[in-house]
Amino acid sequence: MQACSEVSRKMDRFTRRNFLRQSALAGAVGAAGSLIPSAAYAEADANPAPVVTGPNLYEAIGVRPIINCKGTYTIISGSLTLPEVKQAMEEASRHYVHLDELMLAVGARLAAITGAEWGVVTSGCCAAIAGATAACIAGTNPEKSQKMPYMAGFRNQVIIPRHSRNPYDIGVRILGVDVVEVGTPEELEHSMGPQTAMIYILSSPQAATGPMSIANICQAAKQKNIPVFVDAAAETLTIPNIHLKAGATFVGYSGGKCLRGPQCAGLLLGQKDLVQAAYFQAAPHHNVGRSMKVGKEEIMGMLTAVEMWTRRDHDAEWNTWKSWLSSIEAKVKPLPSVTTSYIMPEDLSNHAPMLRIQWDANVLKITGTELAETLDKGTPRIQFDSATGIRPDQMQSSITIMPYMMMPEDHPIVAEAIYRTLSRPPAFSAPPIPEGTPANIAGIWNVNLRYSCGEGAQRFLLEQSANQVSGAHQGEIYDGSIKGTVHADQISFRSQMPLGWNTIHYHFSGSVGGDSMNGTVTMGEYGEATWSATREKA
Repeated sequence: MQACSEVSRKMDRFTRRNFLRQSALAGAVGAAGSLIPSAAYAEADANPAPVVTGPNLYEAIGVRPIINCKGTYTIISGSLTLPEVKQAMEEASRHYVHLDELMLAVGARLAAITGAEWGVVTSGCCAAIAGATAACIAGTNPEKSQKMPYMAGFRNQVIIPRHSRNPYDIGVRILGVDVVEVGTPEELEHSMGPQTAMIYILSSPQAATGPMSIANICQAAKQKNIPVFVDAAAETLTIPNIHLKAGATFVGYSGGKCLRGPQCAGLLLGQKDLVQAAYFQAAPHHNVGRSMKVGKEEIMGMLTAVEMWTRRDHDAEWNTWKSWLSSIEAKVKPLPSVTTSYIMPEDLSNHAPMLRIQWDANVLKITGTELAETLDKGTPRIQFDSATGIRPDQMQSSITIMPYMMMPEDHPIVAEAIYRTLSRPPAFSAPPIPEGTPANIAGIWNVNLRYSCGEGAQRFLLEQSANQVSGAHQGEIYDGSIKGTVHADQISFRSQMPLGWNTIHYHFSGSVGGDSMNGTVTMGEYGEATWSATREKA
């Protein structure tokens, strides 16, 4: 027992980092016999292999780059960093620094640039939301910080107006808080209390005016000394900041959108003590935000992006975007049935003009969705903000072009690709509809979904009129509604399962035989699955 105790004491001193460090050293000595590079290593250093750059960097591993006419979507890697940002990140990568010292210096500089009391760089706007939430719950109390997200007895309530529910409020929910939705000033007043840690608001046209505006919520919250976070992820950075001026405690931005900073970076501005507490809760500190690490390269890249924001000619950028859209418009407008229109932004999010091209697919023999799919599969690969038109019922078609993240060489390529495909489209035809009497699928069905990892049990409660199907979709946790068709033994129906902050979209397709059905289901960003179902006996 004494020997075991001695081993235990030694192991307590043998930290994770020491273990990894010593293991790495031992491995290096064992493999090379010395920590001094061998002649082979020296030769490799003297004659490095050529580095693949540009699109070939991705094409070399089978990934096709995209001409971005869509916007600052994370799924297509946000924006392209400014040259100055790249340079700053490269320089930052050449030196070691103490991250606490770095963030203090950067915080002071961000405050000087933006006029906020303080600023920190985060690993994204969602990380800024999580950090602010943690700061409002635990401040810099190390015991409370270590307890999260198990928060019995803490201030563990976050209020979110209904107009602000969105998929990104996962930054709040990840802390395990109780989310309280409010829709009126009376509900807000009733909900604010000792357990309220924070109010989260998504900046949007709905939050700009009216009784539940950002300014009105901030005024009500100030009377109760409750912090307010405004999510301005995709907005242009205003100096002085309009949200802080309206009374918000924090405001968060994405680094990889209009600021054209690092994709894995964000910005948190606001009240100094709470912004610093948000950093306390994050890496490199061993608190709840440890997993949301931001490196020295992203920190300095983000600071440079903010510096550059104050130097960029934003009017000139707007005029350049308009000129690109005008050149595309001029190329395609002579085509039969084509009309064009410009869409101006409603607010500061994705603040750029867009071009909508509309046409009659009966005339040009291609719908908007078919055009978008064709150019997405083409070379070069092009993606648009949106596309409409479905054969054979919705032949009025359109595509919408967002120039926000296009590069100077893109617009002639895009114009030519659209013109060429609309002028000489591939052959398309309406999908065949199976003939025969529609199978009877009315009733209650027990459904098994087989995901790429794991399974789920659901139920369909279906009603049928001829080949039209409708009903309820009961999930394991959430419920939705079903609409679709059955043609002979082929079924196709869609379900929307609202969660409050998001919606899961299902498209079930397959075949039916008696009291069983099976097929595949697509779920948008959540991928695909296979499914089977059996009808309950009456």
